[in-house]
Amino acid sequence: MTKQEIVNTVSEATGLTKVETEAVMNGVMSTIIESLGKNKRVELRGFGTFGVKYRMPKKARNPGTGEPINLPERHVPTFKPSKFMRSHVNNSLKK
Repeated sequence: MTKQEIVNTVSEATGLTKVETEAVMNGVMSTIIESLGKNKRVELRGFGTFGVKYRMPKKARNPGTGEPINLPERHVPTFKPSKFMRSHVNNSLKK
């Protein structure tokens, strides 16, 4: 599902225009990105938690050429789904 498809679905469900819905969606996404940039955790109850994890520098290999490369230290965004989301997805896909 793309961002535009989500905007269309939410717009139909709420009665807001697509422009208003997209503005709200962009606001939510930029707020999450800004918070992660400040190393703050974002918790959306019933949905999941966004966070940032530190990764140590390490040696790796280019899978195409086998050439060794060095990966620098970095911070990566993470997402942990809520218990409700995990159970809903598991129950929906078992059918």
